[in-house]
Amino acid sequence: QVQLVESGGGLVQPGASLRLSCAASGGTFSSWRMAWYRQAPGKQRDLVASIDRSGSTDYADSVKGRFAISRDNAKNTVYMQMNSLKPEDTAVYYCNAASISKNYWGQGTQVTVSS
Repeated sequence: QVQLVESGGGLVQPGASLRLSCAASGGTFSSWRMAWYRQAPGKQRDLVASIDRSGSTDYADSVKGRFAISRDNAKNTVYMQMNSLKPEDTAVYYCNAASISKNYWGQGTQVTVSS
C-alpha cells in the first residue's frame, strides 16, 4: 500500500522560506511522476510543481523563480524549497504520486504566510 507523508509546513512571515518534504513508501518511487498541489480555503486544488522520473520539472507561473521541486530516489522523498513566500501562498500543500494507472495523495501540510 502506497503512503505519502508530508512535513515541513508552518507559519512564517512574508519573505521567509520553507522546505516541504514528502516521504513515500509502498511502491516504486523512482517510476512515479511526483508533484505538489495546494488548496486555499474556498478554492480548488491547483498544481504548484511537478517532477517526472527523468528529473524534468514544471511550475505554476505564480511560483516560478521562487519554488524549486527536487527528488531523492534513494530516500524515496520529494522536496519543495519555497523562497520569498507571500501571503497568497497560504494553503494546504499536498504531495501527489502518479503512475500510468494510479494516483496517490498525502494528507497535506498547512503553510501559512502572515505578518
